[in-house]
Amino acid sequence: MRGRALRCEIGGSILFRKDDLDAEVAIGHNGALDSDRRTRITLIGGRPAERTPPYDDGSPMLRFEIFENGQPAKSLPLEGAYLLGSDHVPVRGEFELSEGELKCRKRAQGPAALAILWPVEGVGKILLETTRLPERERPYNLHLELARAQMMRICQKREDWGLFDIDNIETIERAFRQCQELLVEAIKCGSMSEAAKVANEVLRKSVLLGEQMSLFHAGVFLNRRRQLGQLERRLFGCRINPKNKEDLYRKRLINGFDFVYLPVCWRQIEPKQGEFDWDDLDEWIDWLTKHRIPIKAGPLVAFDEPDVPDWLYIYEHDFEAIRDFIYEHIRRVVERFGEHVQAWDVISGVHAHNTFNMNFEQLIELTRLSSAITKQMAPEALTVVDLVAPWGEYYSRNPRTIPPLLYADMIVQNSVNFDALGLQFYVGAGRDGMYVRDMFQLSSMIDRFASFGKPVHITAVQAPSNSSADEEDAWSGHYPPSQAGRWHDEWSEALQSRWLREFYNIALSKPFVETITWRDLADAGAHYLPHGGLLRADLSPKLAYEQLCTIRAQIHADGQTHDTNA
Repeated sequence: MRGRALRCEIGGSILFRKDDLDAEVAIGHNGALDSDRRTRITLIGGRPAERTPPYDDGSPMLRFEIFENGQPAKSLPLEGAYLLGSDHVPVRGEFELSEGELKCRKRAQGPAALAILWPVEGVGKILLETTRLPERERPYNLHLELARAQMMRICQKREDWGLFDIDNIETIERAFRQCQELLVEAIKCGSMSEAAKVANEVLRKSVLLGEQMSLFHAGVFLNRRRQLGQLERRLFGCRINPKNKEDLYRKRLINGFDFVYLPVCWRQIEPKQGEFDWDDLDEWIDWLTKHRIPIKAGPLVAFDEPDVPDWLYIYEHDFEAIRDFIYEHIRRVVERFGEHVQAWDVISGVHAHNTFNMNFEQLIELTRLSSAITKQMAPEALTVVDLVAPWGEYYSRNPRTIPPLLYADMIVQNSVNFDALGLQFYVGAGRDGMYVRDMFQLSSMIDRFASFGKPVHITAVQAPSNSSADEEDAWSGHYPPSQAGRWHDEWSEALQSRWLREFYNIALSKPFVETITWRDLADAGAHYLPHGGLLRADLSPKLAYEQLCTIRAQIHADGQTHDTNA
């Protein structure tokens, strides 16, 4: 669908003409499923990808001038940088900084946006985007384009959220007008360096404004959901480590959560073909059932490396064989645990982790198959199709994947039988989908999934409590939080607690969000994000655990009051 026109003009200066974020989308556009593999050394997230013969130097290019203390910037970290085409679909590109000018070559025609990790005074270092811009002879001012894009998105969300004539909105309105006036001043500056200086101030104020708007909007709508009793009784979950069976670990679960997410890892269940290890899952199922703790389990199908059994790679070029093995695996797991599990993540992240290089139709077929089998065997259970990396950066380096919004649209349009969409949000690792974004961007991204007509479950969310490397994380400490940006300050237990509170308030304010699951309970043993647990390695609670318990107690107290008055 084409986005609506949006024009903003102050004092004769046009700030922007339309919102290019919601442009047309079509399968195959911008290199989707493109078989042309010719690239130069393509920089994605600051790292070189495949080395193949160079393409013509006349490829489409965007150029940006960047300043530091009024002088052309000598360096610019490119971790996390990527380009976007129409409908926010990432495109392949390469970056080069020389004498204060950033050159962005792209593998697609037409306007494109740049997403880059950018320092913002008073906010930290976060991944920001320009609007989609056409190529031109003279370079753009990157500072100004980032500020212009931020203000354009704020204008759009003010309208989407209806932030007009609401009680106590005056502070936000004043800040908005100040940002508008500063942006006009930046546009009118005579020199690029002076425009960059003023644009930096616009960006500082507007990013803070965006977060303030997000929290204000969340407060209004969360209070409304609480007053009307619209929040689910079982809102708060946590993913556990099946290897950890300590009494204190289990006590923290009982005290802190409404349900438990039990990971079902095919690689651990069937390490050798035809040989099965059910011991850890059986023990946890027995304990959870005994204590009447609701269970979500999954994913039944996932293609990221830690989930795929080594023996399955023997069949990597035989789709029919893999499909048959998946069918048997799902049937086996659901048959064993179905009577105890209330919700299943039937398939997770196959749009991003396409280990076997399946084509678009094959991935949709596996999604349909996985959902159908689970529905057939556990008709009373909730079935969730889980999406990872919702911004889709991975697609800019691997055209054999599918952008997340396109994947969600295709499974809905093709009448795949499932009950809810799952979303995962991580910040704090130098990996695609995990670079730091602010609360305004997180809130806006959740909103984009409202249009599919399905409830949304936040199936995994996590932020770190320390900026140092963590050798026990999923990448053995190679991607510390310090490389992924900063949110207001260096990561600490206090900042993790604040991040959790703000994210949960925003997510729970959305009427289509039904549950939130924190990724790891503790930093003890193997875990995903560095320092991302709610408990320390000795299982003592961090501030974030106590914060979550407070939020949960308040929500449940509201529910009891509502039930009493009903």
